[in-house]
Amino acid sequence: MRPSKALVSRPLIVATGNPGKLREFGALLSDLPFELHSLGDLRVASPEESGASFLENALLKARHAAAAALAAGFGAASAGLAAIADDSGLEVDALGGAPGIFSARYAGVGADDAANNAKLLSALAGIPLELRRARYRCALVLVFAPSEAAPLIAEGIWEGSILESPRGSGGFGYDPYFWLPDLGVTAAQLDPSDKNRLSHRGIAMRALRNQLLAREKLASDDFASERLAHDRPVRP
Repeated sequence: MRPSKALVSRPLIVATGNPGKLREFGALLSDLPFELHSLGDLRVASPEESGASFLENALLKARHAAAAALAAGFGAASAGLAAIADDSGLEVDALGGAPGIFSARYAGVGADDAANNAKLLSALAGIPLELRRARYRCALVLVFAPSEAAPLIAEGIWEGSILESPRGSGGFGYDPYFWLPDLGVTAAQLDPSDKNRLSHRGIAMRALRNQLLAREKLASDDFASERLAHDRPVRP
């Protein structure tokens, strides 16, 4: 068995073309030994999100990114490579869970945040705040090869509700309308570090980080045990 790679920096392909998501991933992973690259760096488009759930979409995006990275020559070094993808979106109870997995394209393929938010507000017209309960949901997947048999998987949920008018200029997506009643602010009014601590993506990332560290520790312990057995003198 090769030594653990826990302390060896390796390429990590973030399967997104969304600058906001890429910034969040960079902040959440800043203390781990990864060199972040996006699909844009590889000049590769995102795959069609054909899954029926957030998890299915995250998994297909992670595998797609890993395959694209290998084709581009990433991972040739001994440190290998990894690819990470999330699929996340907004679920509104009054809309039966919509927009759900279609959050990024709620107003159509290629729609921007303004168009998606406009459609959301139109769908919720006349519904009072107390019935506008919603949540952000995130499924996060990390693979070390396109055909990874045991990907690392984590999920996170962030509860809130939807306002009738925007507040704040931070974040992206539906953040200006995503109201956090316990804090009295929207997601767009949070400091980025606070958002990363509280958000669905932050929750999922911490859970995945714990899995990654446990995996690396297990590999390191296995290597140490194997090395000890190899070095132990054979008694006649």
